Amino acid sequence: MEIKTYIVEDNATIRENLVETLQELAGVQSLGWSDTEDEAVRWLGAHRGEWHLLIVDLFLRQGSGLGVLQAGQQRGREQRVVVLSNYATPDMRRRCSELGADAVFDKSNEIDALVDYCLALSERP
Repeated sequence: MEIKTYIVEDNATIRENLVETLQELAGVQSLGWSDTEDEAVRWLGAHRGEWHLLIVDLFLRQGSGLGVLQAGQQRGREQRVVVLSNYATPDMRRRCSELGADAVFDKSNEIDALVDYCLALSERP
């Protein structure tokens, strides 16, 4: 199954590399991206039920990934939200979980774990 994914990331280089890597290794189809909280929240509101995976960075050009997580709480049971951040401290992981994140990955050393997570999603019926 191809995983329809929306990415919220303000660093263009990271975003482009992430899309390329996940498409190649995990069958992820990018539906688009936002680099601000407001834009991401608007997109989520306009595309309910149209995505499988939302990948969110915590620090954005405007706003915060925490606001995006809060908006993502209004989703279907089959939809997943993960955080990909350089700030994946134990406290921040707990906060993200409280806001509905299904997983939190550290950009610096957990990209392989994110790929594995996506592969597991693609194998689900």
